[in-house]
Amino acid sequence: MAAVLDAVRALFAQNTFTITEETPADVVAREALLDRAMGADRRKKSSEKIRRGRVPAEGLALVARDSHGHVIGTVRLWNVEAGVSASGCPVDALLLGPLAVDSAHEGKGIGGALMRAAIAEAQARGHGAILLVGDAPYYERFGFFADKTQHLMMPGPFARDRFLALELVPGWLSGAAGMLVASGRKLSRPVLRRAA
Repeated sequence: MAAVLDAVRALFAQNTFTITEETPADVVAREALLDRAMGADRRKKSSEKIRRGRVPAEGLALVARDSHGHVIGTVRLWNVEAGVSASGCPVDALLLGPLAVDSAHEGKGIGGALMRAAIAEAQARGHGAILLVGDAPYYERFGFFADKTQHLMMPGPFARDRFLALELVPGWLSGAAGMLVASGRKLSRPVLRRAA
C-alpha cells in the first residue's frame, strides 16, 4: 500500500526540483544528507570500502536541488573493475551509491529521477555496466538484477540477493568473475607546507 501511495504522491506532486552535477560547494550538504539518511554506520559498509579515498567517475556525481538550490538528493557512481573476463582481462564497470533523498522530500519521485539521470549519463559516457548493493524490489524497476553478479564478490560482508547489476551494453558482464576493486582516480591530498 505504501508503494501505491508514494506513486500517487509522485504523480500529483509538482516537480519542484532539478538535477545537476555536484559541485565542490555541495560537499557539506551532501555529507549531512547522507548521515541523516544512512545513519552513522554508513561508512562501515562494503561499498564504502571501495569508494574510500576515491573520486566519483567523471560527470557521475549528481544532486537534486529544491527550488531554493538546496541539496535534497544525491547519487554518485564510481569506477570499479568487476572481476575479470573469461580471458583474464579486468571488466570495467561502475558502482552506484549511495542514493539518498532528504526525508522531507520523499515520495516526490526524486530518487527515481536521480537513478534515471545517473543511468542515462553513464550510458552517454560509454560505460558498460552499473553495479550496486541495495533493495532489489526498488532497483529492479530500473533494470538491476542479481543474476548478473552471481560470480562477483564485494570486499567484506554483503547480502548476495542485494548485489545487483544493470548492463548498459548487453553481455558486458558475461563471464565476469572475481572481486570488485576500485579503479577510479584517487582523492588527492593537499600538500602541506612547513612554516619557515
